[in-house]
Amino acid sequence: MLRQLYIRNFALIDRLDITFGPGFSVITGETGAGKSIILGALGLLTGRRVEGKPVKNGEERCVIEAHFDLSRYRLEDFFQENDIDYVADDCILRREISQTGRSRAFVNDTPVQLSLMRELGDRLVDIHSQHQNLLLGKEDFQIEVVDIIAGDKDQLADYRQAYLAWNEARRDCERLKNEMAEARRQEDFLKFQLKELEEASLEEGMQEALEQEAGMLGHTEDIKQALFATDNLLGGDGDGVVIRLKSALQQIASIAEVWPAAKDWQDRLESASVELKDLAGEISRAMEDVEYDPARLEQVNARLDRLYDLEKKYTVSDVSSLISIRDDIRSKVGTLDNSEDILREKEEEERRLEAKAQDKAATLTRLRTKAARKVEQELQERLAPLGIPHVRFQVEMGVKPLAGDGQDKMQFLFSANSSSPLQPISQVASGGEIARVMLSLKAMVSGAVKLPTIIFDEIDTGVSGKIAGKMADIMREMGKADRQVISITHLPQIAAAGEAHYLVVKEETPQGTVSSMRRLTDDERLTEIARMLSGSEVTEAAVNNARELINAQS
Repeated sequence: MLRQLYIRNFALIDRLDITFGPGFSVITGETGAGKSIILGALGLLTGRRVEGKPVKNGEERCVIEAHFDLSRYRLEDFFQENDIDYVADDCILRREISQTGRSRAFVNDTPVQLSLMRELGDRLVDIHSQHQNLLLGKEDFQIEVVDIIAGDKDQLADYRQAYLAWNEARRDCERLKNEMAEARRQEDFLKFQLKELEEASLEEGMQEALEQEAGMLGHTEDIKQALFATDNLLGGDGDGVVIRLKSALQQIASIAEVWPAAKDWQDRLESASVELKDLAGEISRAMEDVEYDPARLEQVNARLDRLYDLEKKYTVSDVSSLISIRDDIRSKVGTLDNSEDILREKEEEERRLEAKAQDKAATLTRLRTKAARKVEQELQERLAPLGIPHVRFQVEMGVKPLAGDGQDKMQFLFSANSSSPLQPISQVASGGEIARVMLSLKAMVSGAVKLPTIIFDEIDTGVSGKIAGKMADIMREMGKADRQVISITHLPQIAAAGEAHYLVVKEETPQGTVSSMRRLTDDERLTEIARMLSGSEVTEAAVNNARELINAQS
């Protein structure tokens, strides 16, 4: 329930700080006084986007803040799920908007995303403005009304989950079919690519190994000459390093027994001699193995040229990338070969999920059909006292392909008398009739969803006299069940039914035009209702008539 509304520097409002109570309250004022500004401020608090320039001229920012009592509405889970402090008797929604249009939103002083403020606002306040009457002819609104009366929230959630799963499976099948069609168009080309890549016998590191071998084969004579010279230097005829090192070892060994220091040299020379002798043998054998092989060189260069050509063709720089491309093409060809089996499996899964969604949609249809009959009966009962005694109302249901809200087509049919055929309500109902239908629907729906605060913006358009009084009775009754109902009205019959009466006025001040709002005393209320009855000049007869209207509601 809305307890307090604070507005600063918003549009024509300099400063507003006003409290509200439970039950049925009314707001009146001359046309253009600023009642729509109050609604606009509340709309921003319930997450609506900023339009135009809401900040009062000359000010840097505007602030809109509302305090709600949530103690009877079981909203603790919402605050826990979103990590926001829960204060049952004083939940604070605040919106700050700068002159540049930048907006910040807070719930209990915690900064929140606008989407979260909207979600909470939708649970706290239902603002019914005149343009919402246009919703009456829209199918999604009609289905929503029937769903609320049906109480099928859980079943609708189950259906939507099943529908989304089926829709995803259906998209998977369509995607696979498109891929198969594309793959078939490219099948010969893919197989050609796979063949040339497989014939290249690609292996990791092969390019480096081939390039190294090609370098060696291209310098065979240089290698052989170097090995030959090294072999002569190490083991030549009596003059090689190995022979000379052996002689040196003999000289040192001859003095090792008489000069102990030479023992270490002897050991080191022996080690070097063994190592050099072994190395000389390896070089000698390598020299014999190195042979110029032009055929092998041609073969290696041919393989390298093939690798280079493939890398250029597939715009890569190494064999690893070619291997990845080969494996990917192999996978595509393999998928194509097995695609029919895969598609059959996916289509079978799609049919299974569609059947599941159909089953859950049928459950929704049964609940909605039952609720539709209830809406028909109750709406006719509510509309008869509102000046449409011979009203006929029907919720026409049909079948449509599975959609996000089920398989039910829905249309509200209406006739204001027994002789006219039923037709879509948006085509045949007058503005006053639509207003009465919407009020009756809101009364039905509010009992099902337990909204804390409902605000009607001139829902009485097109009605007057006794009918207005009956509409006031409905709103007053709605305000009794732990609910707060606020009506912005131009009709004295409705204003007289309010348990609290607020007046919006617009004044010219030295600082410019300013709108304000205040709660009226009993005497002020009497005068305001008399003004609504008689116009700008309040007559004694109007005052007496206003008093009678007020007393009739007591």
